Amino acid sequence: QVQLVESGGGLVQPGGSLSLSCAASRSTFNTYAMGWYRQAPGNQRELVARITSIGNTNYGDSVKGRFTISRDNAKNTVSLQMRGLKPEDTAVYYCNAQRFSVAFWGRGTQVTVSS
Repeated sequence: QVQLVESGGGLVQPGGSLSLSCAASRSTFNTYAMGWYRQAPGNQRELVARITSIGNTNYGDSVKGRFTISRDNAKNTVSLQMRGLKPEDTAVYYCNAQRFSVAFWGRGTQVTVSS
């Protein structure tokens, strides 16, 4: 079992920046691929960014060039730096940990982009 706790959500104006962080409980954190997903009302959950255990990253098309995912294996954390935020980035953002076919999710943190 991996417990994931997200932090850093909030309200930000369009064009602004926000940083999310996810703390994982498991000491084998470095063996998991970590990701951020988001879900807006009425929409399916979608991939925002993902980082493998060896640091390879991939991003959803809508956030490429604006968001950056990183991980700190010493601290069991994964972060998401968000820049150039748009109203359409408004959603609940979820942290995900996955190894083989097993996945764990955090409870989510709300990000609202509005003037």
